[in-house]
Amino acid sequence: MDPLQRYTAAATRSAGTVIGAYSTSFGLATKFLGARARRDIANLYALVRLADEIVDGVAVQAGLQPREAEEALDRLESETEAALDTGYSTNLVVHAFAATARSHDITTALTRPFFTAMRTDLHRTEHTEESLADYIYGSAEVVGLMCLAVFRSMPGTATTESQTLARGAQRLGAAFQKINFLRDLGADRDELGRCYFPGIDPVTFSDVEKHRLVADIRQDLDAAEAGIGLLDLRARLAVGVAHRLFHELTDQIDETPAQQIGARRIRVNNARKVTLAVDTALQRVRRGRRA
Repeated sequence: MDPLQRYTAAATRSAGTVIGAYSTSFGLATKFLGARARRDIANLYALVRLADEIVDGVAVQAGLQPREAEEALDRLESETEAALDTGYSTNLVVHAFAATARSHDITTALTRPFFTAMRTDLHRTEHTEESLADYIYGSAEVVGLMCLAVFRSMPGTATTESQTLARGAQRLGAAFQKINFLRDLGADRDELGRCYFPGIDPVTFSDVEKHRLVADIRQDLDAAEAGIGLLDLRARLAVGVAHRLFHELTDQIDETPAQQIGARRIRVNNARKVTLAVDTALQRVRRGRRA
């Protein structure tokens, strides 16, 4: 292994640590991927999480002023773009991201909307329908498209169905983001002073409003299915598991009174996650055989 390969391997291990520390759901889902795709998805996730933590309070908690937090985000974006050009960064997470991005033609066409959305969190506490759509595209849909870039390289993915794949990746990313908005309704209000859904007051959040939001999420989850079915088997299993876990969260939110949602974060316990993951994987394998 030459020095650059060794450095990249170390960077990749550091990215894997991030996904393990922050997301049991995505970490579990990626176990159904092959080693190479699992590494690449972890590399993408780590950069997204690094930026997200800057704007979600970690930088300020560490002692940075809001202006300094924005400067930190700006530096991260600059480092990312430089690494996309050169293939190298002194930041291990950025280096790992760039290694994957350069291998799968992920460019600033996706990273710039992402960083723009992250920057929005530093300035905006409420959204209009238009600004929320822009935010969801930049913070979630482009991440779905980044992951899709990895899955396109897998031999069983129906790459000729480009539009259906892209639409599915975007709708799934949007669904995941909206579910997290609902799960974090109280924490976003109390800790960050934010409310993402236009016209929603977390203090007076009603069951009628909750059911409307849940119905919208279910539409996104249903629309994503067409794209999932076109992926390589391993990617289909991994994405299918993530889809199922977030579907379970949606069901739990739907069954929880609206006023309780702002008081506690809805979760699927780890044992239930494993059961759902195995069941989903078996179902999709059987479905693939019948097709």
